[in-house]
Amino acid sequence: MADKVVKKKRTVAASRDARGKVKIYDLSGGSSSETDLPAPFAVEYRPDLIRRAVTSIEANKRQPYGPSPTAGARHSVQTWGKGRGVSRVQRLMGSSHAAQSPNNVGGRRAHPPKVDKDLGKKINRKEMMLAKLSALHATSLPEVVRARGHRFEEELTVPIVVKDDLESIKTTKEAIEALSSIGVYEDVERAKEGKKIRAGRGKMRSRKYRMPRSVLVVLSKECASSRSFRNLSGVEVATPNSLNASILAPGGDPGRLMVVSETALSQIGAWKS
Repeated sequence: MADKVVKKKRTVAASRDARGKVKIYDLSGGSSSETDLPAPFAVEYRPDLIRRAVTSIEANKRQPYGPSPTAGARHSVQTWGKGRGVSRVQRLMGSSHAAQSPNNVGGRRAHPPKVDKDLGKKINRKEMMLAKLSALHATSLPEVVRARGHRFEEELTVPIVVKDDLESIKTTKEAIEALSSIGVYEDVERAKEGKKIRAGRGKMRSRKYRMPRSVLVVLSKECASSRSFRNLSGVEVATPNSLNASILAPGGDPGRLMVVSETALSQIGAWKS
């Protein structure tokens, strides 16, 4: 048993030391330098833990819901009793129409959802942090990013590190030009073409359309560039402080295509891993 524990510790230590190099691109798509990925990118890849953390995050975001306590029960009813050859359900006063009982049209629900039910799922704080770092590591694995469905040019290194000029973009037109020059705009088009009408009741609840996630743009701070990128289909903008497992691995599927500025990458490097 002790040998297994030692072996596992050595495996984790080896994965922490395995850091890759990535190119630093400019807005025209050129690359003149390289940099080492920070230590948080070297944490062990754990897709099972990522899935559990995302499930917990999404569950904790749910809003409690339930019908009114008097829904389906706002009637003046009576029961006829037995001996009339009809079912003994509640009926409207002065009428033979059944009402209010759970098995009647327009009646109350037998076991409706309750607003006091706890819909959240708990997870340990250290596990949540490990899941975030593991999802961050997955963004540096090209085969995992491609397996998630993202499209980008073959020669690009992931995550895609761009000079801080990325944060000076002020219009969506400039954002499109930058992503096209770098070689990731095809993924935005994939998300745009994948937009479809949602199946189910959500069409009635202000979420008629469903769109795939595309590029995750990580900036060092909120700026005008954030609004420029958010206009694009499937693109999500975040800062290092706002990143979590759900943003890095939407739906629990790791390998998000990430475009990050140099300053934001250095801020990620300051995380405790």
